[in-house]
Amino acid sequence: MATQSSKASRFRSPAKELLCGHGERPILRTSSMKDNPGRRFWSCVYYKVQDGYDFFRWADLETGGAQQEVEIARTRRKITKLKARLKEVETKLRVVAALCIAGWVGFLFLLLQNQYNLKHPNRMHLGYR
Repeated sequence: MATQSSKASRFRSPAKELLCGHGERPILRTSSMKDNPGRRFWSCVYYKVQDGYDFFRWADLETGGAQQEVEIARTRRKITKLKARLKEVETKLRVVAALCIAGWVGFLFLLLQNQYNLKHPNRMHLGYR
């Protein structure tokens, strides 16, 4: 029983500002519907018990609310930073790939030149007389 009263007092302050159609404070309930399972909402004490007592308001921000807009903005900033980081990494990868290709070309050139010199050790070069 003590845990229920402590939970109720935690959620009571927003309910002070809310009043249902007949002047009563709403109570905090948990949705068991398929579309919003576990979502908390404020409703009249007689919600779905008597006709005309249909006060209803979500306790959290609704979808599309300010909290979701902040989260969307934060996610967009994160995406922008990740795209910039991706461009940096792609540029570095291109540089490394170009250096690797140049290194292999140089290695093959030296290897082929060395094999040519081994096959023709006494060949006179045009520069010598």
